[in-house]
Amino acid sequence: MKPAAQFQDKPGAPATAPGPLQGSAARDFLFLRLGGLIPLVFFGTTAVCGWIHGRYNHLTGMVSELGALGTRSQHVFTAGLLTCALLSVGFNLALLRACRRQKVSPLPVLLLFSFTVSIAGAGLFPLPTRLHLLAGMPASLLVLSPLASLLLWRGGTAPARSGKMAAISLGVMCLGFLSFFPGVLPQSMGLKQRLFHLGWSIWFIHLSLGFRARVPETT
Repeated sequence: MKPAAQFQDKPGAPATAPGPLQGSAARDFLFLRLGGLIPLVFFGTTAVCGWIHGRYNHLTGMVSELGALGTRSQHVFTAGLLTCALLSVGFNLALLRACRRQKVSPLPVLLLFSFTVSIAGAGLFPLPTRLHLLAGMPASLLVLSPLASLLLWRGGTAPARSGKMAAISLGVMCLGFLSFFPGVLPQSMGLKQRLFHLGWSIWFIHLSLGFRARVPETT
């Protein structure tokens, strides 16, 4: 039998390309892609529901109006939001495993479960039921995810450009909180709400790309 040393790359030879991901790494790489899919499903759902609804203006109408009781788009809206919630569970779990491998704090990812709860609740309890308002409250915690990453994800183990993307996402989501100030852009409630959704979408896409880029390095 030849010694193991004979199978090693010779000094100066090009490094052997890593093989395909296997096992849990391949699974996590797949589930991390969901971070880019969730915003597509969400905004695609609102676009389709706006068309089904008929007389709906995306700049002035609240997002929840698309799933209000008795509207033609109610059931499509509910299906889309529940799909987002299910996809976010797989995405968040893959992020938690990535955080463990890369030895970074999982707190920014744990805060993303507030999205799962709120988006599912908004779908299950349509406007104007009281539970619809209560179910949407956890979404306010989403803004803490990029904020926590700015405080906790430092050094070379965090995904590249996390600080910059967290700041952008945080800023856009904060603009979405203008929804709580009716006197500011009073005719643009839909626009203000969609700024919040754009903010978390930026953050989800960044986390998806950033952690996927490091999966081969941490297996």
